[in-house]
Amino acid sequence: MDKKYGAYICTGCGIGDALDVAALTKAASENGMEAKTHEALCSKAGRELIENDITNDGVNTIVVCACSPRVMKDEFNFGDDKYVTRANLREGAAWCAEEVSEKRSAEKVKEFATEKGQDYVRMACVQAKKGDVPDPYKLETINKKILVMGGGIAGMTAAMEAAKAGYAVTIIEAQDKLGGKALGWRKQFPTAAPWTDLEEPTVQAMVDAVQAEAGITVKASTEVARIAGAPGAYKVTLKAAGTKSEWDAPKKVGVDEQDKISKGEMEDPNAGLQPYMSADAAAEDFGAVVLATGWNPADVSEYAHLGYGKLKGVVTNAEFEKLAKTGKVPANVAFVQSPGGAEHDQDFPYCNSVTSMVALKQARYVREDNAAGKAYVLYQHMRTPGNMEMFYKGAQNDDGIFMTKATVTQVEEAGNGLAVHLKDTLLNEDVTLNVDMVVLAAGMVPTTSDKPTINLAYRQGPAFLDLELFDGYADSHFICFPYETRRTGVYACGGVRKAMNMEETIDDACGAALKAIQSIESADRGVAVHPRSNDGTYPEFFFQRCTQCKRCTEECPFGALDDDEKGTPKPNPTRCRRCGTCMGACPERIIGFKNYNIDQVGSMVKSIEVPDDDEDKLRVIVFACENDAYPALDMAAMRKLPQNALIRVVSVRCLGSVNMAWIKDALSAGMDGALLLGCKFGDDYQCHFVKGSELADKRMANIGETLGSLGLEPERCAVRQIAINEYNKVDAIINEFVEAIVDLGPNPFKGF
Repeated sequence: MDKKYGAYICTGCGIGDALDVAALTKAASENGMEAKTHEALCSKAGRELIENDITNDGVNTIVVCACSPRVMKDEFNFGDDKYVTRANLREGAAWCAEEVSEKRSAEKVKEFATEKGQDYVRMACVQAKKGDVPDPYKLETINKKILVMGGGIAGMTAAMEAAKAGYAVTIIEAQDKLGGKALGWRKQFPTAAPWTDLEEPTVQAMVDAVQAEAGITVKASTEVARIAGAPGAYKVTLKAAGTKSEWDAPKKVGVDEQDKISKGEMEDPNAGLQPYMSADAAAEDFGAVVLATGWNPADVSEYAHLGYGKLKGVVTNAEFEKLAKTGKVPANVAFVQSPGGAEHDQDFPYCNSVTSMVALKQARYVREDNAAGKAYVLYQHMRTPGNMEMFYKGAQNDDGIFMTKATVTQVEEAGNGLAVHLKDTLLNEDVTLNVDMVVLAAGMVPTTSDKPTINLAYRQGPAFLDLELFDGYADSHFICFPYETRRTGVYACGGVRKAMNMEETIDDACGAALKAIQSIESADRGVAVHPRSNDGTYPEFFFQRCTQCKRCTEECPFGALDDDEKGTPKPNPTRCRRCGTCMGACPERIIGFKNYNIDQVGSMVKSIEVPDDDEDKLRVIVFACENDAYPALDMAAMRKLPQNALIRVVSVRCLGSVNMAWIKDALSAGMDGALLLGCKFGDDYQCHFVKGSELADKRMANIGETLGSLGLEPERCAVRQIAINEYNKVDAIINEFVEAIVDLGPNPFKGF
């Protein structure tokens, strides 16, 4: 579009007192924009000032120099056809000005803060010049049907909720009927006060309701063979349950094994694999997918001292439930909640509060079936959250239910029964229990942990396991985006996401159904659904310069890119979450967004004024993640915590989007250091885009080698991690880096 600029500087909220407003307007005029000032741009009068220029002068590109871009978004939204950039003068310069001290007089403090404000004005003006209003990517045709994989409690709930909202739903269930594992329950946990009594299962009523719902189609004894496409345009191929398809993943063969196969020293494990596809396996169209395939009991046979698989009468909790459903349970039963032995303080893998409550429920079966029955619950951790605490107390008050913290050291045969040997009990004594049966608390392993249930036709593979972060769970960011998986448009709920009881599962399924609907409607509008909600941008590629290096396809955390036989990326815009990781990965700089690209940010960095004759005014560029680091900086400023006056902050979508060209631009422009400040990664990762900070760390290690070859110290570049709530630590992290740069001295390329 033909741009008509309007720049506006707010003097309220202390900005006019802390900064030299005349110097700020001069910075705007240097970029060809005559700035207007107002004491409260966010007020009705301030907004009218801007709106009048839009109406009367045709202003369509607006530079707002006021508060942080994280606030006042509605106040400075002038329509989808207006391009707005923000200069953070309040939190970024005025509220975080250094304190007056022997080192800095009041005049110097204002001078340094004003220089920072001027640079932010310059950057916002350049950002406006180099960016454009995005044209949302819209599918020519969009499918709004929802596929629900799994017909248990989670799947049925998600299907019913989506159908009530007016969306057509198809449930795919591998078994010959709906209901899942809940069909095998004898009783279910209490769902109402007084929270002490077991209830009759309600799963059959749910099945009946689903089957009576006109908007739901049920396909039993069926599995998903393949899911291709993207949100709003999935192509799903089905197969008969238990059969092979042409896409079934072959068994992995290592290099050494492959060598042995070629030499005839071992058989090929994939030899003779004959795919099966029914003749009517045509692809069906869907707009979004809800993954509700549930869980399987964990394998507990590795704990030899417990005797599972060797001793008659040692069973899992799932097997005990089946026994209780079909007949009377034994009179004396030990419920073992942790493996004991060397791992005496640990629970069985994939256990949580659900397995604790299952033990209490099944202990009640013992008492219901046997007047003199005794149930022994042996635990390291007993978890009964919320109203289930009343359920726990009810079991505790039962004279026939005994609970103790204990380490099980051995289970062995004893006459017609079993002897369970314990130590470290609450009595501080070694104890032996003689029982009829031992029940092991096998955890709930998600179905995604051992095979690609989802069977995606994605370049990154058919499953979610490519990042190996979540122990097999279908997850993206458990805290911030609980239903999202690492594949946009696919939403997980129930046991495939974590071990849950029925009430939790129902709540979870409602959330997943809502997210599936949001995904479809967002794809229809051409905007992102999460985490950059309503972002209408998408990555654009200049393929003429593509070298088919495949870095963009390999590093995309969400499988948004496929590639052709030559390795040329094939974008799927509705899969994209707009993190920009592909842009940061590209060595040829051919990927960008309309309002966020290599040239734009690089030009913003170059617009920073770098004094070349004042060692007291070194300059350090900070690329701050918009999800954790930038908010932490804002929150520190809101508390009037001083910020180092030598830094200049650029908000980035994700550290994964930082192209190393920006670092080179900064150093070549005379900047003395570059700091990437982002989310925590590793075991305690917090990255909204899963692995952006980790990728940035690896890239910066490589650029450090390049700097060394150019005669620049690698220490001039660094990556630091910060959580959003660590606002009280952010200044110390920055100061430590800046002090290291001061010790190194000015950039030797300064002034060239």
